[in-house]
Amino acid sequence: MPETHELSQKAHDRLKAEFEQLTTVGRVDIARKIEAARELGDLSENGDYHAAKDEQGKMETRIAQLGSMLRNSRIVEAGDGTTVAVGSVVTVAHDGDPDDVETYLVGSIEERHDGLDVISPASPMGSAILGAKVGDTLSYESPAGGTLAVQIVSLEQ
Repeated sequence: MPETHELSQKAHDRLKAEFEQLTTVGRVDIARKIEAARELGDLSENGDYHAAKDEQGKMETRIAQLGSMLRNSRIVEAGDGTTVAVGSVVTVAHDGDPDDVETYLVGSIEERHDGLDVISPASPMGSAILGAKVGDTLSYESPAGGTLAVQIVSLEQ
C-alpha cells in the first residue's frame, strides 16, 4: 500500500503545476535538446547528447515521483492555530533548555519554504507534538534509542 502524503492545498497546487509543466513543456524541450545533440554526430563521444539524456532521466524520475505523490495525496486543512497540526510552524525547546530551540515546519518535505527544516508528522517527534499546545512538554522515543523531550515554545499556522 503506497504511503499517503498529507499536503496543504498550496503545496498540492504547486506540485500539480510542476507535474503539468514537466510532462508537457519539459518533455518537448528535452526532446529538442536530444535531437539537436544527435545532429552533432557520433553519439559515443557526444557530451551534449549524454548530458541531455542524463537530464531526461532526472526529469522522468521527478515526473514519476510527483505522479505517485499526487495520486496518493490527501489535502489537509490548516489547524486552528492553537494546536500543532500538519502545516504548522512550531518552535520547540529541547529538554526544556530555552537556549536550545529549533523551528520546524510539520509536514511533507514538499511543503518546505522559508528555509525551515521540515519534520514529518509520522516521525517520532512529529507524531508526539501533533495536537500539542504552546507550553506543552512532550516525550518521544529517539530512533537512536532513549527518550527525548521537547517543549512547544511557539506555534504559527
